[in-house]
Amino acid sequence: MKQLITTILMLLALAACSQPSGHTPSAGAEGMAGAKGTIEFKPVDWAEGSTTFWKDSDGIDPGTPGCHIGTDKDGEPNGRMFGEACLADGRLVESNPGAGVLHSHKNDLGHPDTFDCDDWCRGAGSSGGSCEVATAPPCEQSARCVCN
Repeated sequence: MKQLITTILMLLALAACSQPSGHTPSAGAEGMAGAKGTIEFKPVDWAEGSTTFWKDSDGIDPGTPGCHIGTDKDGEPNGRMFGEACLADGRLVESNPGAGVLHSHKNDLGHPDTFDCDDWCRGAGSSGGSCEVATAPPCEQSARCVCN
């Protein structure tokens, strides 16, 4: 139940970040079809002033739902996590930088990429697509782009 409440609160926080940020896509998303740039993500359990550590389950893969897993500086999970999400405007929030890559978030702020799923799917040779809620254990809720 606690993880479900945390997931809901994190999705609400993501919704608050739904405005285009003007930031360019991350290095891994640069040049990918549908990449719209990064947003700043402030988790609901924000550890202000702390440098936190994370691993992403899927890397930058809009077609696969992912889970961003909090760790200590040595990469051992610490119970924090959040899934990818669909924003109100239909963009996918796609965590980065790469699958299993231990990385830090200065001031506990993440900078996930956003993707227009319709554009991403067209770039993959499909007639279009949309963002869909999905699961990505250990995250109870995540999201992905689903192509037609």
